[in-house]
Amino acid sequence: MRTRVAVVGVGHLGRHHARILSTLPDVELVGVADRDLGRATAITAQYGGVADRDASAFLDRVDAAVVAVPTEAHLEVAAPFLERGISVLVEKPLAASLAEADLIIGAARRSGATLGVGHTERHNPAVTAARLLIDRPRFIEAHRLGTFPERSLDIDVVFDVMIHDLDVVASLVGTEVVSLEAVGVAVLTKRIDIANVRLRFANGCIANLTASRISRDRVRKIRFFQADAYISIDYASQEVEQYCLSREPDGRPVIGGGRVAVDHQEPLKLEIEDFLLATRSGEPPLVTGADGRRALALAAEITARMATET
Repeated sequence: MRTRVAVVGVGHLGRHHARILSTLPDVELVGVADRDLGRATAITAQYGGVADRDASAFLDRVDAAVVAVPTEAHLEVAAPFLERGISVLVEKPLAASLAEADLIIGAARRSGATLGVGHTERHNPAVTAARLLIDRPRFIEAHRLGTFPERSLDIDVVFDVMIHDLDVVASLVGTEVVSLEAVGVAVLTKRIDIANVRLRFANGCIANLTASRISRDRVRKIRFFQADAYISIDYASQEVEQYCLSREPDGRPVIGGGRVAVDHQEPLKLEIEDFLLATRSGEPPLVTGADGRRALALAAEITARMATET
């Protein structure tokens, strides 16, 4: 049986959801909804399905929905689907506030619908390969730098950009954040455009994360330092390197390692396939509502700390 899916919001990211869904076996792209009907119509002309301005047009017609509207509308769009038991993949961040995130999670829990959150980097094949190598890191350094965008200016760079690394780091460290220091600057907008945060976890690990949407170059890299080993990930090129310390029979230290094999694939496609599998099987997706809330709560704490220090 084919899984019937609708995409709500076909701007920068939603159009790629529609593209991928239109190519998957056992999936029917029923249609797309967007307040700009012309944009919705253009997408359906290319990928199939029907176009509508209102997401409610698909409530009785689909098994699952992708919500890729602006963050402030996530609750309004996602809740009606979830309340009817329709699975929903919500783009990150999960919601505009923790209170709204709890309402989304609650709606999914009551109906039993699958709720996934679009933290795409968790599906990046480089992260998947590196996860097997990372064991109790002591220090983590991440840089996520981009040029000035024409979208997502309704939220701070922490919620738009840094939240990817917050989710990845939290999932790999596996313990709670016990303290943080943060600084952010609004350079070109009224929102924070560049930010740095230093996180200390309960197990002693420290993570230093920098995110910017006003840089000249695009950089998406993260490095892990642990006992006798160093692992680096380039998200964009999907490259992983590992260097380890070993010893010769006579006790001399030797550094070895290099490029790690990575099965290159489109992370968004892997994310969608994981969500659809969870929808069909009833098993949790890789990134659950609880995971999305955790990243949102950390981002909110960071921006609150920035506000008190400006």
